[in-house]
Amino acid sequence: MIDPQISEWISQLLRWVHVITAIAWIGSSFYFIHLDLSLKTREGLAPGVGGEAWQVHGGGFYNMRKYLIAPPELPKELTWFKWESYSTWITGFFLLVWVYYLRADLYTIDPAVRALAPWQAGALGIGGLILSWLVYEGLCRSPVGRNPALLGGVLFVYILAASYAFTHIFSGRAAFLHTGAMIATWMSASVFFVIIPNQKKVVADLLAGKIPDPALGLQAKQRSTHNNYLTLPVIFLMLSNHYPLAWSSRYSVGIIAMILIAGALIRHFFNARHAGKKAPYWTWLVAGYCIAIAIWLSIIGKPGYVNQAEAQSGVTPEIVETSFDAAVLAIQSRCSMCHASEPSWAGIPAAPKGIVLDTPAEIARHAEIIRIQSVLTHAMPPNNITEMTVEERKAVATWLAQKEAILR
Repeated sequence: MIDPQISEWISQLLRWVHVITAIAWIGSSFYFIHLDLSLKTREGLAPGVGGEAWQVHGGGFYNMRKYLIAPPELPKELTWFKWESYSTWITGFFLLVWVYYLRADLYTIDPAVRALAPWQAGALGIGGLILSWLVYEGLCRSPVGRNPALLGGVLFVYILAASYAFTHIFSGRAAFLHTGAMIATWMSASVFFVIIPNQKKVVADLLAGKIPDPALGLQAKQRSTHNNYLTLPVIFLMLSNHYPLAWSSRYSVGIIAMILIAGALIRHFFNARHAGKKAPYWTWLVAGYCIAIAIWLSIIGKPGYVNQAEAQSGVTPEIVETSFDAAVLAIQSRCSMCHASEPSWAGIPAAPKGIVLDTPAEIARHAEIIRIQSVLTHAMPPNNITEMTVEERKAVATWLAQKEAILR
């Protein structure tokens, strides 16, 4: 059994490295998409050069040129952009195992959704990632893959179908996380199995004096384009771990759909700008509308415990004090074993996020956090591991509603 403090440090270091490598991967990916779209043709370019771009950075000038297939002669030193992708996926996978599989009881298994053993949750999660890659790869190589618009539509539906399946296997938090991990797996596997191998085939053909197959570049371009449009939704899904209003909604799959559309539209705007085309400002309007719908779905999809008007009718300080006592009893009996100065829950070295709820004063101070985590959502206790009842959540909701009425 690993010491909880060491375990916490391992988790933080894994997350740190994962974020660093993700920044490197996303940064290089966005840069090359920008570079590719900003290339301009002119007279006098060497044979095989599709365009060039002049750039300035850090006090220096750079002349970037792109060969449509490959240069007639390869340089001795060639930089391969692949380790950013591999490192991001590897660290993300270890983080997934460390947090969601080794602590499946807290973050992955929700008995109200499906009673799983920790090993079953891990097997289903990893199996789902592998299966989704095989489906994605098959679609890209099928006749559907020859029509970019049709392929995009099919992948959109497939992502939503997979996320729906995840919501019927895991907790809402884990369902969102696995949807993001699924897409990230496609992205990194495309680099490993398609983009880099195709580039190596081109290099081998050149060294053998052969003309490389243009289809190899087209296949790599297809996957690179997918990665470009899927990056922003993946980031949202990964960050949602910390924001339960999205993943705890009854309409979480609809929220994912809106985020997929909004993220793709935002990337389309920047792609158009990089290509020197007329800026499609309408994309921001539609993306904003999608975000608004996502927020609305999170609001109407939240649990309803009390009628606000009834709870706030005729409220007096004495009534609020009584409801507060009931809320304190519920919170201390279901939350303070972790959210305490000295947590008693195994594997929790310190109160999560520094939020202590073992005294009435601390509970009152964190009222808004409690509202989001235990009334507007079921985020806490995680996977309702302490079996907080509907009546207890209603007691907390009543106190918060009456407290709000008094403050007015």
